[in-house]
Amino acid sequence: MAESKEKNKEQAILEAAEQEFMEKGYAGAKTVRIAERAGVTHAMLHYYYRSKQNLFEKILNDKVHLILESVLTAFEGSEGDTLLDRIVNGALAHFDFMVRNPLLPRFVINEVANNAKFLNPIAERIMHVGNGVIKRIQIEYDQHVARGEYQPAEAVQLVLDVVSLNAFPLLIPEVLDILARNFGTDRDTLIANRKAEIEKTIRARVLVKQ
Repeated sequence: MAESKEKNKEQAILEAAEQEFMEKGYAGAKTVRIAERAGVTHAMLHYYYRSKQNLFEKILNDKVHLILESVLTAFEGSEGDTLLDRIVNGALAHFDFMVRNPLLPRFVINEVANNAKFLNPIAERIMHVGNGVIKRIQIEYDQHVARGEYQPAEAVQLVLDVVSLNAFPLLIPEVLDILARNFGTDRDTLIANRKAEIEKTIRARVLVKQ
């Protein structure tokens, strides 16, 4: 029971910290405010994480872990999935992650990209895991190209295409609400249609036109 309470407190701190960092940025975030949001004392927050930087890095590492896990699991696919199915599933898993974390793309650009001490370890971790996946995809992809099934492409460029397709519309989440209102729909429908469009775009990019 005591262990469960401790976990709940720690989780509350992490959730409050994520909200604070996303809204205020690293420089503007205050540990006192995080403690208030989490319903714990400032001393307790310090006990768990020691510093704002430790807390910030924990949030970032958790996000990186989640996105790698969701996307790489999709790329691995299930028995019977084609390579294209796996590429599409990986892209859509990444899109779903972005939708669940609407402030993350803008936050990364505004905060992390301008601070190498946060960016470099994360980039190294992503590349360490991602390099192997990209190389395996390239080998399999080239086999499909040789059989005349897929258009020639570098796997790394396909990954960059996916990131661009997914992240750009979500950089300013408020724009989605404006677009939805102007076109007589709602945000969820707009996002669902965008997801379908991403799948069509990827398939059209990969498959040889008959």
